[in-house]
Amino acid sequence: MESILELLIKNGTVVDPSQRLYAQRDLLISNGKIKKIIPPHTHKYPVDHTIDAKGLIVCPGWIDMHTHLREPGQEHKETIASGSQAAARGGFTTIVVMANTDPVNDNAYITQFIRMKAQTDSRVHILPVGALSKGLKGEELAEIGSLKDAGCVAISDDGHPVMNSYLMRKALDYCKQFDLPIISHAEDSHLVGQAVMHEGLHSMTLGLRGNPSAAEEIMVARDIALADLTSAHVHFAHISTQGALRLIRDAKKRRVRISAEVTPHHLFLTDSAVAHYDPNFKMSPPLRTETDLKALRMGLKQNVIDAFATDHAPHSTLEKDLEFENAANGVIGLETALPITLKLVHDKTLTLPQFISKWTLGPAKILKLNKGTLKVGQDADITIFDPDKPIRIDKEEFESKSRNTPFHGWKCHGKIHYTIVGGKIVYQA
Repeated sequence: MESILELLIKNGTVVDPSQRLYAQRDLLISNGKIKKIIPPHTHKYPVDHTIDAKGLIVCPGWIDMHTHLREPGQEHKETIASGSQAAARGGFTTIVVMANTDPVNDNAYITQFIRMKAQTDSRVHILPVGALSKGLKGEELAEIGSLKDAGCVAISDDGHPVMNSYLMRKALDYCKQFDLPIISHAEDSHLVGQAVMHEGLHSMTLGLRGNPSAAEEIMVARDIALADLTSAHVHFAHISTQGALRLIRDAKKRRVRISAEVTPHHLFLTDSAVAHYDPNFKMSPPLRTETDLKALRMGLKQNVIDAFATDHAPHSTLEKDLEFENAANGVIGLETALPITLKLVHDKTLTLPQFISKWTLGPAKILKLNKGTLKVGQDADITIFDPDKPIRIDKEEFESKSRNTPFHGWKCHGKIHYTIVGGKIVYQA
């Protein structure tokens, strides 16, 4: 949509954790920037466009720091255009895309391609993550300096655990010099083997190979030790076990430079959901136990976990409509993030400001982004939503090219009404 020179968002409840603001306020946006935050009904002169946000929450634009958009190379699953449309519909103004494209984003040329496509095809900000190793093979470091210069905001072999501890150590040494976090997919791939779900009672009952919690916890412990050794920043993607959380809590008390994220599916689904062999409940790391789920929620409440992230992983029916053992790992999440995670506010696990912080200020701090705030002078990246609107999740309404969601049919509360990027309305319900 076209730019609006001056936009007034009136009558909304503004929630901005970066300013400890939770009050009725009007926002005046001018030339894509936040110009004023003012008491209601105090702005007198005409503007180009007005949004009446009565009954709605107005907050900083949401940031998803863990997505997979599949372009280049796997456009049948998702493209930058379709992924950005899904992001806008989900309330996200910034999404961070992982390196496991085809070819892999392990050099400046691929990074530049992604950024150029984003400029022409995307409704939202798209920030690339560069590969840690060439070809994600875990054998030789990628050109981390050139990836940073080309615009990468983090380094990761996500989807492929870095099993070589020396390579991980050297990557951390380099990333410290370039002030980049490494996003760790913490799993011991040898211990995981050919597992397809969590190892426990349900895997035994269903006759499926199990992935033990220890596979995650061993690698979390290793990467904490390496972060401590190098004083570099390790961010743990999609934490799923109580044991991993315990290690992270202890390391944070010792002021090791680490952070962590959790996905909606690991907060609301357990390994019991695999009982029907539905591949939409297959992901990596796998769904864990009720004990793990409760621990993760407490970790969020206590700020041991810094951010939400969807791990949006689109797959077509070619990869998903197979026997459970042969189906691809991963689920989509951009368009279900609000109603699913908002359950944590409705059940009083999190306050509304805590909840919004995990989607805004938390990711911005981890990635050192000048985002996640409504401070005067900042880019007008804004999410406006109704926290109480009843909805039913319907995958056939998605903007994403893929339909691999475990939440189809869920009845929830929470609806995005507007997504605004740089003062432009990129989504309106």
